[in-house]
Amino acid sequence: MTLKSQVVEDMKTAMRAKDAARLSTIRMLLAAIKQREVDERIELTDADVLAIIDKMIKQRRESIVQFEAGKREDLVAAERAEIGVLAAYMPSPLADAEIDTLIADAIASTGAAGIAGMGKVMAVLKPKLAGRADMGAVSARIKAKLTG
Repeated sequence: MTLKSQVVEDMKTAMRAKDAARLSTIRMLLAAIKQREVDERIELTDADVLAIIDKMIKQRRESIVQFEAGKREDLVAAERAEIGVLAAYMPSPLADAEIDTLIADAIASTGAAGIAGMGKVMAVLKPKLAGRADMGAVSARIKAKLTG
């Protein structure tokens, strides 16, 4: 079962359970998926859907920071609930040791030396780490390995 079809099934389950908050978040996710499919005229893969979910989670984390600054705890709670629903679709995060191993393998396979090879290494790692690691932190680790 693809991730997209799992989301559709979860929407049906939420509708039957009359779980309005969960249903709202799942519908928002499906709308984002459908929008990208229509815009690009393609059928999204699981990796594409994971990228959409990851982006939505990042947006909610940024919103939480803003809502906390504005002392809007009601909105913070709503955003955290949405993150909980979205995070359920993400694969389990990788441990630091596993990430370091993948980085070392990618550097070896691309033959990257110095900061100029960073793009090649990121291109190899991005599909493997999508949704399983913070790519900003991975980028910093790659940079440290290539310059240090």
